Amino acid sequence: MKKRIISALSIIAILVTASCSTDLEEINIDPNRPESVPTYGIFNYANKAIMDGTRGPFSSARIALPWVQYSAQRNYTEEDRFQFRQESNTALFNSYYLAANNYKSIIDLNVDEATKGEMSAYGNNNNQIAAARIMLAYTFSQLVDTYGDVPYYSYGNKDPDFQALRLDEGILKAKYASQEKIYIDLLKELEEASQMIVQTEVVFTSGDQLFQGNAQKLKRFSNSLRLRIANRVKGVVPGAEEHITRAIASGVMLSNLDNVGLTYENNTINPSPMYIAFFINNRNDFTISNTFVDLLKGNLGNNSADPRLQKFAAPKTTSLSSVGSGTYTETDDLTQYIGMPYGIPSALAPSQLPNTSLLSSNVLKKNYTEYFMEYAEVEFLLAENNNWNSANYKKGITASMERWGVTPAKIATYLVTLTAASKENVLTQKYIALFMQPSEAWSEYRRTGFPNTILQPGASYTLNIPVDGKTTYIFQALNNLKEMPTRLNYPVNSAQLNGENYLQASSNIGGDLLTTKLIWDRN
Repeated sequence: MKKRIISALSIIAILVTASCSTDLEEINIDPNRPESVPTYGIFNYANKAIMDGTRGPFSSARIALPWVQYSAQRNYTEEDRFQFRQESNTALFNSYYLAANNYKSIIDLNVDEATKGEMSAYGNNNNQIAAARIMLAYTFSQLVDTYGDVPYYSYGNKDPDFQALRLDEGILKAKYASQEKIYIDLLKELEEASQMIVQTEVVFTSGDQLFQGNAQKLKRFSNSLRLRIANRVKGVVPGAEEHITRAIASGVMLSNLDNVGLTYENNTINPSPMYIAFFINNRNDFTISNTFVDLLKGNLGNNSADPRLQKFAAPKTTSLSSVGSGTYTETDDLTQYIGMPYGIPSALAPSQLPNTSLLSSNVLKKNYTEYFMEYAEVEFLLAENNNWNSANYKKGITASMERWGVTPAKIATYLVTLTAASKENVLTQKYIALFMQPSEAWSEYRRTGFPNTILQPGASYTLNIPVDGKTTYIFQALNNLKEMPTRLNYPVNSAQLNGENYLQASSNIGGDLLTTKLIWDRN
């Protein structure tokens, strides 16, 4: 076989992903002069690059995680009030394109006549291409949901506006494609990728951390992701409603066995990003917020106490070391669960810490699973598209509780007192089920305005411990914002690296501002 020059990113994929695949050590590769690359290694690396780059203590816990008030800062509370770090934004943006470039490498290796034969040893060529197309769709859906118009690549569409990842064609400064074009193509790509899957053959022969080689699971993920995207842009992007119907008919997730996530290793070499932050980098900067805890206690919204509270948070007397070792005991005494006041000034934070719960050991553990998508979300999507259907509503709640390890008895008790399905109740439950998937929760909040329990700038809230005789504080946003940001601004170096296209994109979307709304944000 001819030697093939592999991109630097793909070489890195093989070098750093060995721990994610028990089979990589069996392949003899000279990292300095690679002649072939196992595509499942590239796939694993790209998946991990997304999760490392988007679910960590800066990319997540200092941007979207607190914005949707799953968490609150114990230090540096300016980040709760929308004063995020631009370097975190740049790293987030770059993480997606790093992953996208590697997914494209998988496609190229399985299409090129010089390499596709060898790549077939790692799985059916069509299935590998389909998996890469589906993960590219996931990646670009996150980018467009976050920024609006962005440089975009499509395997199946040669639109001249789709110029990203085409360095080999000499395109060094890519155009920013419009949101409408991107969403239309994402839906097309997911449908075509789903149709090309050979369900009788594996996706990858080994090392597949997401689908375990199961082509049917890949197909259900593709259809479920298409349902998510089409639901977001229905009434805005032509054809979205038809995609909803066809995605459901083609087969969406059916149980928690279809959940798609990346499970980190139960060691200190490749543990989860949040475990690294708290127990390797020794940072205890954020924890569960008071607004989320109060919602789960039944103090806000329409429902009774939610047994997921004890799965998300530790009792307030629990030490961080006990969280790390998982040696504390859950309790049904809900007074032991107290959230950190959200959005307080940094000067007030130290006074609130002694009476605040930490995130639980279910979250802060080495082998935590970061999810791309869960079955529970699919049931809430079905509920919405079935006129807020009660059966789908209850299935979504049950699936979420089972995924977090709530006992059958507690699930049954909660469902007995459950308020009826409605737009508000379904979307609030969807928000709870999306805990630790903050970007998706942020998108849903921008689209729908739910849950309405999220603290708004200018609102007052009770302190855990009174300070100077005051029992309440007022949430005061920074950056002159009156509400949660409706998008992230483009990375600060965009004007320098791709000035003409950046300026055109900024003009097209109505300004590179945190308050510019995306095309589906009609709330």
